[in-house]
This record gives sequence, C-alpha cells and structure tokens, in this order.
Amino acid sequence: MSEALQHKKIVVVGAGWAGLGATYHLAKQGYQVTLLEAGSYPGGLVAGWKTSSGRSVEAGIHGFWYPYKNIFALINELGINPFTTWTRSSQYSPVGLEAESPIFQDLPRLPTPLGTFIYTQFQRLPLIDRLSALPLLYAVIDFDNSDSAWRRYDFVTARELFKQFGVSQRLYKESFEPMLLVGLFAPGEQCSAAATLGMLYFFILAHQPDFDVVWCRGTVGEKIFRPWAEKIERAGGKILTNRRVTDLISDNDNRVTGVVCDDEVFTADAVIFAVGINGMKKIVSGSPVLQSRAEFRNLSNLGGIDVLATRLWFDRKINIPRPSNACFGFDSTTGWTFFDLNALHDEYKDEPGTVVEVDFYHANQFIPLEDKEIIPLVHNYLTTCVPAFGQAKVIDSSVIRLPQAVTHFAPGSYNHMLPAKTSFSNLFMSGDWIINRHGSWSQEKAYVTGLEAANLAIKYLQAGELAKILSVEEDEGHIQVARQINQTVREVSKSVLPNFWLP
Repeated sequence: MSEALQHKKIVVVGAGWAGLGATYHLAKQGYQVTLLEAGSYPGGLVAGWKTSSGRSVEAGIHGFWYPYKNIFALINELGINPFTTWTRSSQYSPVGLEAESPIFQDLPRLPTPLGTFIYTQFQRLPLIDRLSALPLLYAVIDFDNSDSAWRRYDFVTARELFKQFGVSQRLYKESFEPMLLVGLFAPGEQCSAAATLGMLYFFILAHQPDFDVVWCRGTVGEKIFRPWAEKIERAGGKILTNRRVTDLISDNDNRVTGVVCDDEVFTADAVIFAVGINGMKKIVSGSPVLQSRAEFRNLSNLGGIDVLATRLWFDRKINIPRPSNACFGFDSTTGWTFFDLNALHDEYKDEPGTVVEVDFYHANQFIPLEDKEIIPLVHNYLTTCVPAFGQAKVIDSSVIRLPQAVTHFAPGSYNHMLPAKTSFSNLFMSGDWIINRHGSWSQEKAYVTGLEAANLAIKYLQAGELAKILSVEEDEGHIQVARQINQTVREVSKSVLPNFWLP
C-alpha cells in the first residue's frame, strides 16, 4: 500500500454493524481509519454487557436469517463460530400455541410462496383465511424495491394494503400483524406498506428457506463484535469509545474536513455516518454544519420505536418447547418475543434454573413502569404461554429500557430517509434506515450499507479495492416472469392513460 494512501484519514461514526463493517474493510485497504462510538463499548444497541453481579445481558436478542449472506461470509472470514444450529420457532397468543415453523430448508422446496403456507403448522387458523392472502401476491410482485415502487407504496399503511387486497380479518390479526409487530416493530396502521412488502419478501416470501434462523450462542458483543474489533485494530484501525459527535467542520469546497467531539477534533479526508435515526437526529440538533442542509433538517420527520428488553432467572428448569417464540394479542399495539437462553447461550447451558429473554417492541406503555411492576407482568405473560412458569420463582432479573431504539418505517418516511451519498462530496451514510437497492433488511442491511459506504469512500479517494457485496438470491423464475409482465402492463398503461392518480 502506498505511503500516500496510509496518510488518508477516514472517520467513521457509530460502531454497530454498519460502522464496524466500513471500518474493517477500509482498514484492510491501508487507510488511517478512526471509528468513533458514543457508548462505552463497540456494538451500539446490538452489543451486550455484564451486570454488576456479572451476568450477561443485552439490548434484545437478534436472529440471523438464512438470507444473511454477507454476515455469514464475514463470520467465515473472522474464523469464529458464534451461532447455534438452525432452530424452529413458535407463535403464541393469549389462547395458547398458534403456529410452529419447521426448518424449511430440510423440506422439499416448493415454488414461492407455497412452502411458507403449506409447511407452517397453524393450530387454529382456518385454510380459508390463509387462502385470502393469495391476491396479495400481486402487491408482492409489483413491489420490486425500486425507487418508484417505494414511492408508490410508502404513503399507504400496511393495514390499508392488506385490506385493499382482501386479506381476511383473522389472517391479518393472527398472522400478518404479529409479523409486523416483531419485524417492523409497530402495528399495521403505523407501518409503511412499502417497508412491509420489503420486509416480508426478504424474510419470508422470496424463497422457502428464508425464514430459517440461527441465534448467537451468547451476546453479539462478546461472540462477534469483540473478535471483530480485535481484527480491526490488528489491521490498523482505531476504535475510540465515549466519543459523542457534536459537530462537523466543512470547507468552501463542499467537503467535511473534521469531526468534532466536544474539545477533540478528528481531521478527515472522508467521513461515514453509521448511526441510527435517533442518534443522527441528536447529532444534527447540535451541529450548525448539518443544520445548514435541508436533507439533514428533514430527518426530524423520522422517528424510532421504544423497546423493552428483560431477562429473568428462574429457580427451576422449565420445559420450553421451542427456543425462540413470538407472541401477539396480549397488548393491541405491542409485540413481544421470548427465548430459552439455556438452549441458545453457552453461558446458561448448565444453569440449574431457567433463563429467559423477553423483549417487547412498540413498548411505549411499559417504559414508564418501574422494574417491580414490569417483572410480574412479564412472568404472567410467560405463564399464559407456558403454564409451568406459574410454579417457578424469579430469583434475578434485568430490565433495559430503550426509547426510540429501532427504526420506525412509518407511512411517508421514505421521502425523508437519506441515500448513501449526501450533498457533501465526502460524507457518506450507512445504517438499516438508509435508502439502497440491495433488498436486505435489519442487521444484514446495516452491514451491507457499511460496505457500500466504504466503497463510496474508496471511489472518492481513488485508492483501494472495493468490498465484495453478495447480492440477495435472485427471484424465482415464475416471479421474474410475473414482474416482467407487470412492468410491461404498467408502462403500456402509462402511455395510454393520464397519470392523475395519487401515488
């Protein structure tokens, strides 16, 4: 690597999947990369930490789904083995067990989306209700993740979408809305139809195995981010924690030349932001440089969703049929999940009692409660799903409140989200809320956008090899044909009919 390249300075802000991904690749290319993290450890909200009593906790459990090709490739490159085997999941309501999913890749592969509907074991949902989802396939085909598709569907709510395409009330309440509550973290009337279609397609509908999932065998911070951070530092990258960005320095040539953290200034030839919406809004609120640009001021139109992460230790072993479980119907606007950590985490494999993680999404009404009010409520919910919890005693617990922690893909939000390129020539964006065309979601999207931002920095500075980004698996043949026909019909109709309908 040339000496000139080694003196090129890049500052990355935010040490989650996006920031670590960008930093790792740029450090390997020989750039002088500094990663700034506002918290006291790399990983942001995904990482975990120890309580005062030495127990591991984290801000919610995160799954790694079958389509996470780029994250799985990273894990192989790091030479680590952090994951469980593929696991089955269950779904509960206050009535009891509602559905169980198989390991889809172990079953004969059917054309999408037949496998999802045929192999999932529904306990009570009638076939006639499941069949009411068939007209929705048109929207799935019509939504191709293009800019025009996002603008067509983003101003419609998910609830309106399902109603428009004739989905039965029962299917919506017992299947689609629960997916929204734990996938987009909000009820259907608060979710963008565009985001809904993108999320459902990536995780469930594109290919039969997409819903298969593995889990980290401990906290993501310990199992993945710690060895990853060590690799970054060995490659020459610098990770600085407890550095909260307060402003930027720009010049008359439309470039950012420095990142300010209180009294410290980090000079930069390029800058990558890799923080969530809430964190970005805080940075903008204190930065006159960013406030001077409409694209950043418009971020005030975006929002986040409250998360409540609880971990309970019980005094005895409890037989939990499946290690990961999603629940609905307990609160009208809140979805929640619970995980058997004895089965998932190495640390608790030999624990004499049961350790359970219970996470609530869109948890607005729970955040103000005291811990002593939350723990009995969680215990009661668990007992409704698995009655044996009723005989067990909670001997320790952890409650973590995370206001505005995850992205809210609200109707109309696409108009205010940022692409990777900004109006500053050397300032690039990454994160799960950034506009891109890759088609991935959640942690995979965050990591992919980090690599995309790194590539933009490399192109701008004109040195280094671009990161190789694995594309999502291409659509199955019948979906490709249907999309081509639909696109042709749409183009013909535009040439014949006046374009006076609202998007």
